[in-house]
Amino acid sequence: MFLVRQLLSAIGAGPLDKPPAPRPVLATTSDSAREPRGDADTVQNEDNVEKTPNATPVEAGTVVIEASQALWGKKGRWLIIAGLCLIMIIYEIDNSTVYIYKNYATSEFSELSKLATLSTAGTIIFAVAKPPFAKLSNVIGRGGTYLIAISFYILAYIIMASAKTFNAYAAGSIFYSVGQSATNLMSDVVIADLTTARYRAFGIALSFWPFLITPWTAAFIVASVRAPTGIGWRWGIGMLAILMPFCASFIVTTLLYYQNRAEEEGLAPRAKISLHSFCSQIDLGGVILFSGGLALLLIPMTLAATTPSSWRTPWIDALIALGALLLVALPFYEHHFAKHPVVPPHYFANRTILLCCLLIALDNIGFSATHTYIYAWVTVARGLEARDATFFTYTNGVTQCLVAIITGLLMAKTKRYKWVCVSGAVIRLIGYGVMLWLRGSENSTAEIFIVQLIQGSGSGMVGSTLLIPAQVVVTHAEMPQMTALIVCFAFVGGSVGACIAGGIYTGTIESQIRYYLGSGATAETVTSLANSITGVVPNWGTPERTAVNFAFTEVMKYMTYAAVGPSAIALIGSLFLPDFELPDKNNLVEE
Repeated sequence: MFLVRQLLSAIGAGPLDKPPAPRPVLATTSDSAREPRGDADTVQNEDNVEKTPNATPVEAGTVVIEASQALWGKKGRWLIIAGLCLIMIIYEIDNSTVYIYKNYATSEFSELSKLATLSTAGTIIFAVAKPPFAKLSNVIGRGGTYLIAISFYILAYIIMASAKTFNAYAAGSIFYSVGQSATNLMSDVVIADLTTARYRAFGIALSFWPFLITPWTAAFIVASVRAPTGIGWRWGIGMLAILMPFCASFIVTTLLYYQNRAEEEGLAPRAKISLHSFCSQIDLGGVILFSGGLALLLIPMTLAATTPSSWRTPWIDALIALGALLLVALPFYEHHFAKHPVVPPHYFANRTILLCCLLIALDNIGFSATHTYIYAWVTVARGLEARDATFFTYTNGVTQCLVAIITGLLMAKTKRYKWVCVSGAVIRLIGYGVMLWLRGSENSTAEIFIVQLIQGSGSGMVGSTLLIPAQVVVTHAEMPQMTALIVCFAFVGGSVGACIAGGIYTGTIESQIRYYLGSGATAETVTSLANSITGVVPNWGTPERTAVNFAFTEVMKYMTYAAVGPSAIALIGSLFLPDFELPDKNNLVEE
C-alpha cells in the first residue's frame, strides 16, 4: 500500500501537498492613502517565511492595476478582454508569418546555415528581455510597458523589411525579439491580473485561441507573398508595421485611461521618482548581470556550435567565461546589494519554483532541437510547397494550443495540475520515439503529420501547467517577475535546443550531402545545397534530389536523438513537482 500511495502521489493522483503558509502583509506608503499591500521583497518558500525589510513601495504597477479594476467594472473588463483578443490576433499572425519569412530571408542572403544562430539569438533576447520588462511593468504600469513593447516592434519591422545584408536583417531581428518578448509577457501578466489561480491556465491558454486559426491563414498569406506575382517577404514584414500598432492601440489606450483615472481619483500614486530610484526599483544591476550573463554565455556557444572553427577562436572562450562569471555574481549581488531584486536568490530554495524552471527549460530544449530546421527539412526532403510546409510546421503548435485550452478547463474543474504535467511528459517522450520511426523521407505525409499531433498534445499539457504552480507561491506584486522568470527559462531552453540543432546541422549536413550525392559532387554544390532552400535544390524526382532528401532526413534523426535525453529527465523531474490545490484567488500566500 505504501508503494501505491507513493506512486499515486508521484503522478499527481494522491493526497494534495500542504500549501505554503500565508505571507504577512506589509503596508506600503505613497502620497495618498492606500490599503496595505504585500511587499514584493518579502519572499516565501514552502517551509518558512522570510522577511526583507523595505520601506520603499515597489509594486506601483500592481497597485495601479488593482485600483483600475476597482474602477472599470464590467464594461472596462470587457474592453480589456477585447483589447487582448485584438493584440493576440495580430501577435499570432506576426508569429506565424515572420517565422517562415526568416527561412526565405536567410536563403536570399545565402546564409541558411546561420538560421540556427539567428533563431538562438532571438530566443536568448526573447528570454533575457522579460525580467526587465516585468520590473518595468511594476514601476510605470501595464499600459506604458505595452506601449514601449509595440515601439520595438515597429522599429524592427522597418529595419528587417529594408535590410540589404544578413547583418542588417539580424540587427532588426534583435529589436523584433525584444518587442515580441515584452508583448508576450504583458499579455500573460494582464491575464494573471484578471484571473484567479484556479482559472489562470485556462485564461492564458484561451488567449492563444487565434493560433487555432492564424497558421492556416498564414499559410495562404505566405504562399501569396512568395508567389511569382507576390509582394515578397520584405513587404510581408513591412505591412505588419501598420497592423501591429493599430491592433495594439485598443488595449494600450484602455489600460492608460483607467490608470490615469485611478491616479486622478487618488486610488493609486502618481509616481514621480528620481533616476536613481527608478534604476533601483527595476534592479538595473541585477538585470545587467542576469541578462548580460545569459547573453554572453549562450550567444558565443551558438556561434561556436554553428561554425566549428570558432571553438579555436580565443574571444569565444573569453565571452563564455565572462558570461558564467556574471551569472555566478548574480546571487551575491541580489542578496547583498539589490533593494528590489529581479531574481531573489531564495526563489531557488523553493522546490516548486526550481522544478518549474528546470522542467520548462528541458521541455523546450527537446522541442527546439527538433524544430529549428523542420521547415527546411519538410521543404527539401518532402517537397512540400510554401503553403503545405507552413501547415506542417504549425500543426504541433495548433495542437498544443487546443490541448492547453482543454487541460486548462480540466485543471479548473479538478483544481489540480500535477497529473496533467506528468501525463504530458510521458506523451512527449513517446512522441520522440515515434518521431524516429515515422519522420523519414520515405514515410507518408499522414505519418509525419501524426508525429506533430502527438508532440503537440504533450506540449499542450506540459506548457499549460508549469507557469501556474510558480505563480501561486508568490504574491501578486511578485507575479510579473515570476512569470518572466519561468518564461525566460523556457526560452533559454529553446536557445540551447537551437544551439544543439545548429551544431548538428553545421557539423553534419555537408558530409551527409557529399556522401549521398557521391564523389561527383563539387564542394560548391554541396555548400550551396546546405545554405539555401530556394533555387539550388535539384528538381523533385531526380536521383540528386533523392540523395539530398536522404541527407536532410539523416541530419534530422541526429537532432531527434539529442532531444530524447532532456525529455527523459523532464519526465523524472515532473514526478517530484509539488501538488497544491489551485485556489479561487490570485495566489496561495496572500490572504
